[in-house]
Amino acid sequence: MNVHEAKSQLSRLLELVEEGETVVIARHGQPVAELVPARQKGFPFGSARKEPLVAAGDDWWQPMTDSEAEDWIEGQ
Repeated sequence: MNVHEAKSQLSRLLELVEEGETVVIARHGQPVAELVPARQKGFPFGSARKEPLVAAGDDWWQPMTDSEAEDWIEGQ
């Protein structure tokens, strides 16, 4: 599918991907990208790819305790 068609039919292309299809997008007849289903588990980017940087839940944004801050400053 060329870029222009892909832009005008994005919703339909996403439906195809959700059904398990891989959609190839081309520019001037040359493939440049593939739409594939997203991974369902884990964080897919950078250093957090295998293990999240923070635990699940809402506690991650809470301020550090004095003890945690001292440990962080000391590089522990």
